[in-house]
Amino acid sequence: MSGRRGSGRAGAGGFALPAGGAEAGARTEAAATAAPIGLALLALQEHGGERRRDVAARHRAGALLAELDGLQRELLAGGADLERLRRLAALQQGEAAEDPGLQEALEAIQLRARIELARRGWEESVADS
Repeated sequence: MSGRRGSGRAGAGGFALPAGGAEAGARTEAAATAAPIGLALLALQEHGGERRRDVAARHRAGALLAELDGLQRELLAGGADLERLRRLAALQQGEAAEDPGLQEALEAIQLRARIELARRGWEESVADS
């Protein structure tokens, strides 16, 4: 006897898919996609003593994350709202944070927003029209 417990039988490699295979995989993929945003939120939350510039930077970072999340949902549904892209572009402007950790998180979020805008061919001339 091999010492294994359980009544189920695994495949040749000892691996068995849980019930709901494809759905469970989709949920796992969605969770993995959300992980970087979750890390950015944690970075934003762990900074305490806030100055005016840090409060503004934290607010802008949160707004960027919300817009990126909305964009992701829209893309999964089949399209992207032009107004959302305009808001993402507008949120690129603002003061830097005083806290270096917060500034680093903000820059990472802004980079992600710029990538999403570039993927959709967003240019400054589009933003002005």
